[in-house]
Amino acid sequence: MGLPITVQVRRGASPTTRFFDLNRSLTGMGVERYASEADTRGKGDRPPDLLARRLFGLGVDGVTVYANVVTVEAPAARWDELEGPVSATIEHLLEYHGDDAGWWWEARGLPVPVPPAPPEFTASTQAAEAPAAGGGGEGSEGTAEGAEAATA
Repeated sequence: MGLPITVQVRRGASPTTRFFDLNRSLTGMGVERYASEADTRGKGDRPPDLLARRLFGLGVDGVTVYANVVTVEAPAARWDELEGPVSATIEHLLEYHGDDAGWWWEARGLPVPVPPAPPEFTASTQAAEAPAAGGGGEGSEGTAEGAEAATA
């Protein structure tokens, strides 16, 4: 994840329908159908849920996601203004960086997690770890005495 999605648009048989063909699958073999923004809330924050939520925010009437095809329903008169924003929303869905990033924490409405602080190293912890890091002590095969003992 993190790369833009390539999108090709096809008109449906109905003037209210557009098919957006993607270069990657969003659902695998499952079909996800969303008739309203409320439908997206009950399913979670998976990529198809998040995409449908954003498309409803643009003013579409319905979204179906099956593998690498996103079918979008909207009033026929609005497709001239919607086609570009719908394509851009899909293209940037899985990006982590950039102004249009769709999968970054803030873009999903989540707080950005704070990474844990690295452990502090002091002279006493470094001294305690030194013998273990050295690879052995007396009689070890890693030393000259250990090699002589092993051959004798």
